[in-house]
Amino acid sequence: QVNFVVCQLFALLAAIWFRTYLHSSKTSPFVRHVVATLLGLYLALFCFGWYALHFVIQSGISYYIMIIIGVENMHKYCFVFALGYLTVCQITRVYIFDYGQYSADFSGPMMIITQKITSLAFEIHDGMFRKNEDLTPSQRCLAVRRMPSLLEYLSYNCNFMGILAGPLCSYKDYITFIEGRSYQLQQSEANGKEDTKYEQTDPSPNIAVAQKLLICGLSLLFHMTITKTLPVEYNIDDNFRATASWPIRFFYLYVSLMAARPKYYFAWTLADAINNAAGFGFRGYDKNGVTRWDLISNLRIQQIEFSTSFKMFLDNWNIQTALWLKRVCYERATFSPTIQTFILSAIWHGVYPGYYLTFLTGVLMTLAARAIRNNIRHYFVESPAVKLCYDIITWMATQVAISYTVVPFVLLSVKPSFTFYSSCYFCLHIASILVLLVFPLKRTQKGSKKHESVQPVWSKKLEEENLLQKNSYSTTNNTFSQKQEITCRYQALKQ
Repeated sequence: QVNFVVCQLFALLAAIWFRTYLHSSKTSPFVRHVVATLLGLYLALFCFGWYALHFVIQSGISYYIMIIIGVENMHKYCFVFALGYLTVCQITRVYIFDYGQYSADFSGPMMIITQKITSLAFEIHDGMFRKNEDLTPSQRCLAVRRMPSLLEYLSYNCNFMGILAGPLCSYKDYITFIEGRSYQLQQSEANGKEDTKYEQTDPSPNIAVAQKLLICGLSLLFHMTITKTLPVEYNIDDNFRATASWPIRFFYLYVSLMAARPKYYFAWTLADAINNAAGFGFRGYDKNGVTRWDLISNLRIQQIEFSTSFKMFLDNWNIQTALWLKRVCYERATFSPTIQTFILSAIWHGVYPGYYLTFLTGVLMTLAARAIRNNIRHYFVESPAVKLCYDIITWMATQVAISYTVVPFVLLSVKPSFTFYSSCYFCLHIASILVLLVFPLKRTQKGSKKHESVQPVWSKKLEEENLLQKNSYSTTNNTFSQKQEITCRYQALKQ
């Protein structure tokens, strides 16, 4: 863990140097690719030793598969190989070397590289094999129209900015950044017209980086002080379960899981700051002309802590992974996309039984929450006062449901996880099943019309930002013109 933090701080300094001395206006893309790759492999070697060879082996074999299989089926073979290789490494690490250890290990970066390998394979398949009219607007924007070179492929997978903690980014965004075209695209207004009010200069990321480093510092301080005093394991303590009342137990469940989140806030926000410091992550200007550096951000803390639905929480937690699951699984699933997506998420996370208990529980919670929202919510949004009460109640229910769901994810093993759930009499599991038996998953037509005309008290702006974040795609290959990219962005935003 110390190696990980030291390497990330070194990567932050390297990112500043990379942006200052190897800026795209001063250096060729070839040099930027080479330096980014070599620095990334050096950090991996320093942090994980010779286990870092797994990153090169996984990337190299995947690239070979892409070349020899062809664009028609390579996405399937790359998906199976990358995920299978990751799973084998996770099995050997967990069940042979150090079961239950929380130390940073080489399988973490491999999870990010697996995302990159599979997402790029699908993007190449979309761009070079499928017909343009068969693609969704988002797939059309992300489609890659030419096979990347080996250097570009290794640079995308193993660059120093994201090799240790990500986050995932699209291949087109990364190549555009390396080639220095991130700031050349015109912004588009809601009406689809080009907005030339703000010059597309090279904006400074210093303020955004400073803000994110402040969040990192506060998250680390919270983790080092508060988190250790509120262990999740105390939820299954025999004395606590025997003496504490139900309200106290559920309150401690909430605060203990909330206290477990800052370590993720720290790691993901620091990773985001590193990319921003290198000049990567710019997503244009808002309506006031303020720069936005959240193109590849992995979380939105305010939306997480004030989520009023299970979906809102998942949409703002590990954002890039959620987008990866959506693009490679949910949008392409032929049946039960929710179930398939949760299963893929569990396999990708690892082989601890607790992961599977969490994600199977998550399927129930997601379907039940969707059924309740679709069938009940429209009755509580006519009056502002009633709507406020509804939002408060759904916030409380969401936080408890999330905490209840992720306990096995933290405890890892079957026995302590079942000890916790049995001590709660599987209450939320049973409640979710009853909800699914009583309410239909699809909302009624009357409820649908009413629901579409209202928004929760504090989530309207957040949902708008979610749509913008998920569906605004920067960059294009050389085969696209800027006007085509603007149209593509606008169509994705409308979707």
